[in-house]
Amino acid sequence: MNHEELVALDHQYAMQTYGRFDVDIDHGKGATLYDLAGKEYIDFSSGIGVNSIGYGNEKWVAAITAQAQKLGHISNLFYSQPYAQLAQTLCRRTGMAAAFFGNSGAEANEGIIKMARKYSFDKYGKGRGTIITLKNSFHGRTITTLTATGQDVFHNYFFPFTDGFRYAQAGSIDAIQEVAGHDVCAVMLELVQGEGGVYPMDPEYVHNLAVLCAERDWLLLVDEVQTGVGRTGTLFAFQQYGIIPDGVSFAKGIAGGLPMGGFLVNERCRNVLGPGTHATTFGGNPICAAAAQVVLDTLDEDALAAVTEKGNYIRTRIAHMGLSSLGESRGLGLMIGVEVKGEESNKVLAARLIQHGLLVLTAGTALRLLPPLTITMAEIDKGLAILEQTLV
Repeated sequence: MNHEELVALDHQYAMQTYGRFDVDIDHGKGATLYDLAGKEYIDFSSGIGVNSIGYGNEKWVAAITAQAQKLGHISNLFYSQPYAQLAQTLCRRTGMAAAFFGNSGAEANEGIIKMARKYSFDKYGKGRGTIITLKNSFHGRTITTLTATGQDVFHNYFFPFTDGFRYAQAGSIDAIQEVAGHDVCAVMLELVQGEGGVYPMDPEYVHNLAVLCAERDWLLLVDEVQTGVGRTGTLFAFQQYGIIPDGVSFAKGIAGGLPMGGFLVNERCRNVLGPGTHATTFGGNPICAAAAQVVLDTLDEDALAAVTEKGNYIRTRIAHMGLSSLGESRGLGLMIGVEVKGEESNKVLAARLIQHGLLVLTAGTALRLLPPLTITMAEIDKGLAILEQTLV
């Protein structure tokens, strides 16, 4: 099959819900990808942060293969080793108490929303189910997580939306206080607003928010769908902020390319969701869990330190290029936003970079860079050379 045939197949049989770039991807190794014609691309996108340990990782492939030969799926009505071992690894490396496994980031966020409301219901009864989220946030594509998303552009078409959410300006405790009331049960935030433009939260603000939540007996929910699993230079971003959230969602990079999500809870929330209150058919799938264990084994302390070093290197190199179309960068680890200047939009620049062999993303008004966490320095330099030559 060639590119034109693939595009025709897509247009005939797939719903046209994505604004795809006119590029196909056939295979890859490390952080380097190839299309059907053999053209090479350096990947600064990792499938929107999913391919955390790159492409063709031999240990990852071997673990998936071995588990597929042994057990591909079993109902959560039975015990199996892979999910239990993965839960142990996540809890031991984060200080959290227990894990729930699902399939996606939106599902993970739905889970912590349900948990917060049940925690409050169990303790206070009805009427205390409102969750405060931040303006410019993004929490998913289901009806409820779209409602939780603090961007008006997403609040259209799919009426009626779910009740029980209010929005506050990020960075201001006063803004939280202004929208708070006796009906609030939780605050939910991203520590780096990813889809909104890659904006890290101020540590003092996060600390003060954690104190406020403790005082009001609100749960502190952290959406780490994009920031989690090593993306920011620690296994989870909350570990850099000196807090222990009540619930932390994760997805994207956890299984290195297979669909998996879930959430972690602290000790006081361990038993909030009991038998029959929350479930998902494919949660804790043995193959996905085996893949995730390889991801976590790969992202040891040295690998996580390297994420920070690589991120700093990329941001420094881009700053020194002095490109007229790019402004300042921001982010944590290998979650980088580079502001776009001038008349051309970030989408125009992204399309040009992709055409020249560098896969990048956009977020807000910025270019968004999410390379595989295991990207080599040689691949980074190759990608940066394409960026400089294309946008000069």
